[in-house]
Amino acid sequence: MTVSAPLPREQLSRQQLRRQLRAARRALTPAQQRQAAQCLYRQLAQHPLFRRARHIALYLPNDGEIDPRPLLREAQRRGKRTYLPVLSDWPRTKMVFQQVRRGEKLRPNRFGIPEPRIKRARQRTIWALDLILLPLVGFDDEGGRLGMGGGFYDRSLAYRPRRTAWHAPVLVGLAHECQKVERLAQASWDVPLQGTVTDRGWYLT
Repeated sequence: MTVSAPLPREQLSRQQLRRQLRAARRALTPAQQRQAAQCLYRQLAQHPLFRRARHIALYLPNDGEIDPRPLLREAQRRGKRTYLPVLSDWPRTKMVFQQVRRGEKLRPNRFGIPEPRIKRARQRTIWALDLILLPLVGFDDEGGRLGMGGGFYDRSLAYRPRRTAWHAPVLVGLAHECQKVERLAQASWDVPLQGTVTDRGWYLT
C-alpha cells in the first residue's frame, strides 16, 4: 500500500494547519514546556517593551501554549498592572481585559481556562493597555497570526488600523518555535502583530 506524504504546510487549509500546529505543541513534554517558558522569560523580561509597559495583558496557557506565567509573576513583582482576558456571558463573542492581582483566586471559563471573576471596575479598555502578549496557534515573520478560531482577539482589536504601527497597545505573539510557518494567508479580519517571541528568539515586523 502506498502512503501519501504529508502536504507541505503552505498547502494546508487554515483548519488543517491549525490541527497540525496544535498537535506539535501538545507533543512537547512537560520538561520541554518548562524549559520553553524559562527561555521565553529570558527573551522578554529585560526587553524595553516589557520594562517600559505599565499595563500588560497576558494569558494563562492551555492546549500546549507556551507558558507566560513567569512573565506574569515578574510583572507583578515589579509593580506593573497585569490583565487577563475574560469572556462575557453575553454577548458570548465578547472578550474584555481585567486586572488580576497576585494570589487572586480564578475560576474556569466555558473553555476550562482560568480567569478572574467579572468585576467591571477592574476592567481596562483595550486601547489603554501598553502591551498585549497574545497566544497563537501559528505565526510567520511578517506579523501573521493564526489563532484558535474563536476570533476573540480579532474582534477585540478590530478598531486598529491594518498597518502594523508601533502604537499602544503593542501586540506581541508568544509561541513555541515549532509553531512558525513560512507564510500565513491572512483573512480580512485578522489583526497583524508587531512581532512574535518564541523560546528561540524574536520575529519583529
